[in-house]
Amino acid sequence: MGAPLYIGSEIYRGSSYGPRHPLSIPRVPTATDLCSAMGWLPRGQFHNSPRARPAALTAFHTPGYIAALQAAEAAGHVNDATRLRHGLGTLSNPVFTEMFRRPATAAGGSILAADLLADGGIVFNPGGGTHHGQADHASGFCYLNDPVLAIRALQARGLHRIAYVDIDAHHCDGVEAALHGVEGALLISTHEEGRWPFTGALEDRAGGVAVNLPLPRGAHDGDFALALHEVILPCVAAHRPEAVILQCGADAVAEDPLARLSLSNNAHWQAVALLRTLTPRFLVLGGGGYNPWTVGRLWAGVWAVLNGHEIPNRLPPPARRILDGLTWTRQRGERPPHLVETLRDIPRDGPPNDTMRTRVNHLRNRRKLWV
Repeated sequence: MGAPLYIGSEIYRGSSYGPRHPLSIPRVPTATDLCSAMGWLPRGQFHNSPRARPAALTAFHTPGYIAALQAAEAAGHVNDATRLRHGLGTLSNPVFTEMFRRPATAAGGSILAADLLADGGIVFNPGGGTHHGQADHASGFCYLNDPVLAIRALQARGLHRIAYVDIDAHHCDGVEAALHGVEGALLISTHEEGRWPFTGALEDRAGGVAVNLPLPRGAHDGDFALALHEVILPCVAAHRPEAVILQCGADAVAEDPLARLSLSNNAHWQAVALLRTLTPRFLVLGGGGYNPWTVGRLWAGVWAVLNGHEIPNRLPPPARRILDGLTWTRQRGERPPHLVETLRDIPRDGPPNDTMRTRVNHLRNRRKLWV
């Protein structure tokens, strides 16, 4: 197995959903720049993401929706019929300059990853992870669904047993809808209960392929460790996957404005480190995350973990300058020094709460899902 590969693109630099949108912040560029500043991103490990062609996108999305998305970008506006039919031009999914090209680039990166993983390996596409996109409409900041397109691409290459793990604070409703009842698929999702899109209930099994574990508000590293070791890892190991896709959304950390979970980035990094041992093909995607410091630090740390790089206790000056140069209109009060000086959060440990124990025990009793 060769060195892990990083997929990025300059389209994320300066591209924004608009100044008031949660995705007005730089995310992929911050992670990429941090990795470069740390000396973790040599040229041979970086791949420029291609833009997926419309024909490739119809492996999941309808041709009419792809045409509407392209037309909206070209015109710079949508009519009422398109807004109602395809969810474009809304507060969550606004019209903006790169509204087709940017998600098509993220999708192209995930489809490319399937090619790069043909003979095994590890790929990180931080621009991916848009797990809410539906076949014929945008949803939840997601115009396209690159995880589903990656899964379809892997299946087209003859892979049958694919595990999709999602640790974003929001449930992966678009991916679950696409995988409902699909033979050979396994979907595992941890997400905040009672949080949009209000799907992914504990009893939701998506035709027998899904294991959903809603996390109670305020869940911390100890709660997630219980989920990881008692649900996620045993389920994936029992599935014997030919490929694992991990959606590593950064919005489950305590500082994120769009969720109320209390994880540190150590929880995500542990999931990355342990899942990579269970499969010959490992694709890690980005996802949610709406605090520029926490997202960039978390995803840079993902890349360090995938490569076995030591994460220092204190960042060198070039990396600190990148974080110090970020601004954020939603910042409240003083910025905590660790968001600039380090990558690793202070662990937010503690014993799992009773709600977590009850839910995990409930899933453990569903033995037939695990074989």
